[in-house]
Amino acid sequence: MGQPREQNADTLHVHEAYMSTSVIAKGRDTSADKLRETPLNKGRAATLNPSSRFDKHSRHVFDDGWQTLDELPPFKTHVQVEKPKTIITRNESPDIGFDRSINPYRGCEHGCIYCFARPSHSFMGLSAGLDFETTLYAKPNAAQLLEKELAKKNYKPRTIALGTNTDPYQPIEKQWRITREILEVLEAANHPVGIVTKSALVTRDIGILSRMAAKGLAKVAISITTLDRKLCRLMEPRAATPGLRLKTIRDLSKAGIPTSTMVAPVIPAFTDHEIERILDSAQAAGAQEAGFILLRLPREVSPLFRDWLLKHYPDRYRHVMNLLRAIRGGKDYDAEFGKRMRGDGPYAWQIGRRFEIACKKLGLNEVKRRLDSSQFTPPSPEVENQLSLF
Repeated sequence: MGQPREQNADTLHVHEAYMSTSVIAKGRDTSADKLRETPLNKGRAATLNPSSRFDKHSRHVFDDGWQTLDELPPFKTHVQVEKPKTIITRNESPDIGFDRSINPYRGCEHGCIYCFARPSHSFMGLSAGLDFETTLYAKPNAAQLLEKELAKKNYKPRTIALGTNTDPYQPIEKQWRITREILEVLEAANHPVGIVTKSALVTRDIGILSRMAAKGLAKVAISITTLDRKLCRLMEPRAATPGLRLKTIRDLSKAGIPTSTMVAPVIPAFTDHEIERILDSAQAAGAQEAGFILLRLPREVSPLFRDWLLKHYPDRYRHVMNLLRAIRGGKDYDAEFGKRMRGDGPYAWQIGRRFEIACKKLGLNEVKRRLDSSQFTPPSPEVENQLSLF
């Protein structure tokens, strides 16, 4: 057998020598089965790596009879540099409480199987499956771009959200420190920031965040999907353990940083029984606020999640998906504003009421702290003029 054309086996789908446009064996596609049986996705959540929806051709893994798939190394994390021209992303969605955000990274090594951001990798010509977890993009010039945008004369300060698409404290932040640099710029400008993360790495920046919080400029939300360590490892393979996330809430709260928990996503007939327990644990750790989001399965996320569920919990597959479709108008996902975060119908209503009752019982959300934009001090205009030369 000839050698495959030289490529990066860690970041591409799989060596082209072991790919085919359409291979059916015994009446079924073998691609998903082979990924399950080989170590290619070891330590990852996705069992599939489908081609981007924008690709003209679809490729599938198959065994040529020589066990060559077993010789391929597992997918490893590979980081590439992305140099955007702007760093603040604007949105007009009525479902979320902010109109601007910053994403220091594209793709996320946490690899949460349900992540609604997975389809964004398709715009890069990559897969929403394993590529999303292994082929990452870092934006090392983010802090400089932010400083330039804050210095503009027409800039009006409002809370900037970090962690809206991918986690700003995913593992590669330890080396790249882009989120840290962004916080330094925001602190210098007295600009409010809200953070959502699953990572304990946020405690590294307690010094900055506590100083900002003392001025009413910072708050942090820790996302907790389940308190079951085994389930967490399967569903969110490289995110912090549930216990460590609760400790993170405790550490942030002790430092005087307003902290909340996001019970997200709530998966019907799968994790919804943990709502009250998660809220109780988070409140005991020091959280003052809480929120929840029902599972969202846009575009490529739906087949990825369904395949994962069928692999790990086949006995629950039919019940979970039937309930999910019941709260999404008979579909896997409904993107309509006002419904996409909370769903619709009796089951969705029940989850919402349980959440509200639990929060009221625990004293959560009694006082929602609003961050202060009045202290904003824009960077020197020289920053904008100087950076515009490059």
